[in-house]
Amino acid sequence: MKERYSNPYVIGTVLGLILLFCFYTMGRGLGSSSSFARIATAGVNLVAPEHAKANGYYANYLRGGKSPLMSWLVFLTLGAALGGLFSAFISNRIKGEVARGPSIGVSIRLWLALGGGILSGFAARLARGCTSGQALTGASELAVGSWVFMLCIFIGAYGMAYFFKKEWL
Repeated sequence: MKERYSNPYVIGTVLGLILLFCFYTMGRGLGSSSSFARIATAGVNLVAPEHAKANGYYANYLRGGKSPLMSWLVFLTLGAALGGLFSAFISNRIKGEVARGPSIGVSIRLWLALGGGILSGFAARLARGCTSGQALTGASELAVGSWVFMLCIFIGAYGMAYFFKKEWL
């Protein structure tokens, strides 16, 4: 049985309209890496509030006296995660498995995924934006840096695929 997926042209058009709506209503585009920074800040502030206030990175999210979680981007990220889960549920794609190639074990696959996620999160904050913020929002604003970022993402992905493709074959 062939799995059904959404039409990428329809989804791309809808995503573009959502991006336009965000610019119109919120005055900025999409992005999710700052929501993870806000969640981390809330966690550090909960455990060590003095450290959070003294740290320049965390203090930036604590200004104004309200919780760093009270940002529309946190709710956008939560909604995207719940929407993806709902989509997987209604299309019967939720499975208790670890996607991997035949030549790699489950634990190595999970460690590689964790390492890649940590590296991506660090790089997103270093670049001041994740792929959705840099590529979608920045490219729609015709920001040269965002176009360079997208080019580097593709070059880096194809370059790393050469080294990891044996794990999937």
